[in-house]
Amino acid sequence: MALSSKRRQPKHSSDEQAEYLAWLMDSSIGIGRFSIGLDALIGLIPGLGDLLTSLMGYFIVMRAMQSGVHRSAVMRMVANLGIDALVGAIPLVGDFFDMAYKANTRNMKIYRDAMSGARAPLKDWGFVTLVVAILLLLLALPIVGLYLVLQWISSYFFMAATAFVSSA
Repeated sequence: MALSSKRRQPKHSSDEQAEYLAWLMDSSIGIGRFSIGLDALIGLIPGLGDLLTSLMGYFIVMRAMQSGVHRSAVMRMVANLGIDALVGAIPLVGDFFDMAYKANTRNMKIYRDAMSGARAPLKDWGFVTLVVAILLLLLALPIVGLYLVLQWISSYFFMAATAFVSSA
């Protein structure tokens, strides 16, 4: 069987609905050697597209939770959807990212591995910790920047006030 036709077929596991959704969203449309899914097409709708595809991706996460997948694996799946939605929201760049990242396929792999016992929760906790650290850093940067700007403005006004008082 040719490589491109293998990519266009959904994999089968114990959760066929989730497998089918991942395949439909990430690789159901073959374009030569590559495949894209409805995620890339729906994501072209400004603003609403990435929200819709993320909500559809949460179906897989919910199925994993119902199946008893470890909490760290579920958090990793949510992080994958968050990364997909965040970068996917960037005009043009995000559309190409949606074609390549395939969050639903990644989440199905996590789901399958967790159900088979081949997934180590420590690996997922490490990834979740890294994502949280990056988010905290991104949150801290504007606060530090605001502090530095306010400090600069206050020192500028202090110098101007000092110069005004000494000249009088």
